Amino acid sequence: MSQDHPTMRAVRFDAFGEPPYVTEVEVPRPRPDGVVVRVEATGVCRSDWHAWQGHDDDITDLPHVPGHEFAGVVHEVGADVRSVAVGDRVVVPFVCGCGTCEVCRAGASQVCPSQWQPGFSGPGSFAELVAVPWADHNVVHLPDEIGADVAASLGCRFATAFRGVVDVARVTEGEHVAVLGCGGVGLAAVMVARSRGAHVVAVDVSLDALALAREVGAAETVQVDPVQDPGMERTVARVRDLVPGGVDVAVDALGSVTAARAATSVLRVQGRHLQLGLMPPVVVADRASIPMHLVVARELQVLGSHGMAAADYPRMLADVVAGRLEPETFLGRTITLEEAPAALAAMSGRTTPGVTIVRP
Repeated sequence: MSQDHPTMRAVRFDAFGEPPYVTEVEVPRPRPDGVVVRVEATGVCRSDWHAWQGHDDDITDLPHVPGHEFAGVVHEVGADVRSVAVGDRVVVPFVCGCGTCEVCRAGASQVCPSQWQPGFSGPGSFAELVAVPWADHNVVHLPDEIGADVAASLGCRFATAFRGVVDVARVTEGEHVAVLGCGGVGLAAVMVARSRGAHVVAVDVSLDALALAREVGAAETVQVDPVQDPGMERTVARVRDLVPGGVDVAVDALGSVTAARAATSVLRVQGRHLQLGLMPPVVVADRASIPMHLVVARELQVLGSHGMAAADYPRMLADVVAGRLEPETFLGRTITLEEAPAALAAMSGRTTPGVTIVRP
């Protein structure tokens, strides 16, 4: 290894859709306002699969290192960083805001116009080290009680669900919530909604996913039969049977035209549709995903939610430390960096519940 150009192991793909592989890449250096984090754990998320498939316009430089939800230890700091030191245990949101624009100053860094996303805007966390910009604004110190695996599982799916349910949809005690899609973000939404005292109906095609949804707080479950009910009309009727009049909040945690339409259809008058599942333009094309006639006739609210700013993390972390939220329930298998390419490729098919954690 050259002293001038030290290298590290990372997962990389050379073109969209081509097989990812482990190779040696150059070790990143921090910007003056940034840090380099030694990755202790990183999750394998469907958003990483979308990145690999070329569904995200933010990826402009190939070859590319994916990975965006991670936790680790600060390895190196830039000269201008003040709040983070080498050796600190940290977690980083998947959206890093610039910290200086009007949007960031208003507390909405998760939609910063100049946002930077690991694994999308630049090299990601499927590596031994990852560089993060604007560290004073984006790096979150981890409580001692939270391990790296759990922290990594919070970085995208769980944080997205937490902010969506708590801050955007503002779910309150006694409300009825339907969660359509019990993958990572959907199961987190079930747990978070239940922690707020909601009555949750979980909807999915998988009995295993629905069993886990019950374990984390769903009061009712509805299995979708994609053959007999491709448009989910029967599913909508079943949910409305369980909650006459409709639910207060419906969450599309899957990200499909059919699921979004069904979510809107199970709402009561003046209910809230929360869109957490991503629908890339290449998937949606020009098809409407929300039935606007219902939005108008029932005076529905359609709400989007995109990640969570670093400044909001302490509330979520406090709930984890206090035991009000138990994200460790969602941890699945732990794999090595060498196994990560196969795990990413496996997401082209149906996956099992649980967050796969890579330990570089």
